[in-house]
Amino acid sequence: MRLLLGTLFALLVSDGLITNFLVTHRFAIEGNPLLVMWVGKEVFLLIKGVGAFLATLLLWEMHQHHPKLVLGTTLCFVVSYTFIVYWSLYVFFIF
Repeated sequence: MRLLLGTLFALLVSDGLITNFLVTHRFAIEGNPLLVMWVGKEVFLLIKGVGAFLATLLLWEMHQHHPKLVLGTTLCFVVSYTFIVYWSLYVFFIF
């Protein structure tokens, strides 16, 4: 479970770094309306990092009481964010 949560944390932070780079260099736009005003600013990476930490901490705590549910949920998040990170890299390298 630790490895899966570590992978999720790394993917969340990677998504923030890649998104920040793509948006500031005008290769992409931010799709999340809650984060549009923060992308391109230094605080964006802090928001993504703190959010990633809190999300993985919450999942770790919930794992103590509902291990199967949290394992499935975390696995879905890892698969989703893997797709998102690869899509962002695809956009950068292909277009």
